[in-house]
Amino acid sequence: MRVWDGAVRALHWALAATCAAAWVTTQAGLRWHEPLGYLALALVVTRVAWGFAGSPYARFSNFLRSPSSTLAYARRLADGSAPRHLGHNPLGGWMAVVLWSVVALLGLSGWLYSTDRFWGEAWLDRTHQWLGWSLLVLVVLHLAGVIHASRKHRESLVAAMVHGDKRPPAPGDIP
Repeated sequence: MRVWDGAVRALHWALAATCAAAWVTTQAGLRWHEPLGYLALALVVTRVAWGFAGSPYARFSNFLRSPSSTLAYARRLADGSAPRHLGHNPLGGWMAVVLWSVVALLGLSGWLYSTDRFWGEAWLDRTHQWLGWSLLVLVVLHLAGVIHASRKHRESLVAAMVHGDKRPPAPGDIP
């Protein structure tokens, strides 16, 4: 059944490619790095808007859970009894928000660095670099979560993010 709509998939892969390209062009000069950063920021803004107006599984109301619910899910994940979620599981939902937030902060800090007021500020440069490395760590954690969930529930989440479909919910799954 269709879970991830075309906008979610396009924004996901565009943001992943844009962030990877921005990372690669960091040392190659700002010719591509800066516009890629602005593109990443625009993609995040678009995805956040889609989180309010998009299809059911794209909406924040579908995948952002309370801290207590998320902690309960994490406990079940640790003991191996976490249920399958058709959309984002509680940890995956919050990981998406954290990833988008870090990308947005990277875009904002990069833009600030280009302004007359903050040009050459060492603290801002360090902050931007720290955010970049933090994003890399978060991406690794995100990929580890995708691999774990794919193996545990015997479905390719990567393939689902390509074609948009997942198998229908079974008893015990969270639709």
